[in-house]
Amino acid sequence: MVYDSPSEIRELIRRGDLLRPTCGLALGYTQANLVILPKESSFDFFLFCQRNPKPCPILEVLEPGKYQPALSAPTADIRVDVPLYRVYQNGELISEERDITKYWSSELVSFLLGCSFTFEAALIKAGISLRHIDEGKNVTVYVTNIETIPAGIFSGPLVVTMRPIPTAKVVRAIQITSRFPGVHGAPVHIGEPEKIGITNLARPDYGDAVEIKDNEVPVFWACGVTPQAVALKSKPPLMITHSPGYMFITDLSDEDLSVL
Repeated sequence: MVYDSPSEIRELIRRGDLLRPTCGLALGYTQANLVILPKESSFDFFLFCQRNPKPCPILEVLEPGKYQPALSAPTADIRVDVPLYRVYQNGELISEERDITKYWSSELVSFLLGCSFTFEAALIKAGISLRHIDEGKNVTVYVTNIETIPAGIFSGPLVVTMRPIPTAKVVRAIQITSRFPGVHGAPVHIGEPEKIGITNLARPDYGDAVEIKDNEVPVFWACGVTPQAVALKSKPPLMITHSPGYMFITDLSDEDLSVL
């Protein structure tokens, strides 16, 4: 079933009636990665995002203790409106949760970061089909050998999503996604996955593997799962995120973030 309204989808998630990756849902509306940190770690992470805008483009930062994103979805509650969360403590993934209210405190600062699911509607509209959506799968995600620029306590590898694109349409895919710098923008790498440390496309680090056909090229975009790889390396005392592919859906339209 396809749901069109962000508020409808969030209500289903909040009630526990929708547990699935959000790719393909609410096409035309901006989806977001979520990172929640204690106040004492938040400035370092804000600086990390400023230094690494491709994987971590900031859409909104909530003040400590606030859980309603006033700018992007004022009726939402980021504690319960994501289908699946991850909780990291000291660099270890300790649990996946459908509701994080038990972890909530007045000292937590929430970051909403742009997600590449946002530009998928534009790709589909241009006649570029997306295999993970066609097959009902989560998007394919890899950890690369490209290091991000450190900031404070945060450092670690760049994470990317991969979409097989027909060779004849790669240039068009670059043109389309370049219009959306606030949701990762143009690809960071095209073809030759081994050059960015990906040795086996059939074994992604997150998400699901998809077929790459003979007339297609693997195209890689920076990914908002990067903070989770950073958490594993940097070991902040607490970091709460979305589970990869299970995004927060905002009320913003994709075209709100288009620069052309």
